Amino acid sequence: MNVDSRSVHAFIIGEHGDSEIAAWSSANVSGIPLHKFCEMRGHFNHEEAMERIAESVKNSAYEIIEKKKATYFGVAMAVKRICEAIVRDEKSILPISSMMKGDFGINGISLSMPAIVGKDGVECLVPIQLNEEEISKLQKSAKTLSDTLGQNEI
Repeated sequence: MNVDSRSVHAFIIGEHGDSEIAAWSSANVSGIPLHKFCEMRGHFNHEEAMERIAESVKNSAYEIIEKKKATYFGVAMAVKRICEAIVRDEKSILPISSMMKGDFGINGISLSMPAIVGKDGVECLVPIQLNEEEISKLQKSAKTLSDTLGQNEI
């Protein structure tokens, strides 16, 4: 789109792995909905690109493991960023694992969701707009984690 990536705001939510979700319906470029911004920049067939990007993000860990045998450097950078937000009381919005308490019909499982992070850790989840398909995928992601933990309730 020929725009600084720091102006693009989008989240990957859910579990960190095969059932993660690109929350496209809440993605924006400096407040302009992503679909509208794409069309402003002359990109009209962006659905295919969005699917390709989501798959690339989801599969990036596999590529890193294949080449470096581990993903611990990426995890370390994420932990460093979270620690900075806490130590500096930044009130930054970061996608971090947080306990779900009924949002999107999910309860009692931790999922990566945008949250305000400050000196006390997670201050609150940031409500994001999801369409019905994304909500369904998020619920399936929660079920994936729940099943892995041997729980029956989400």
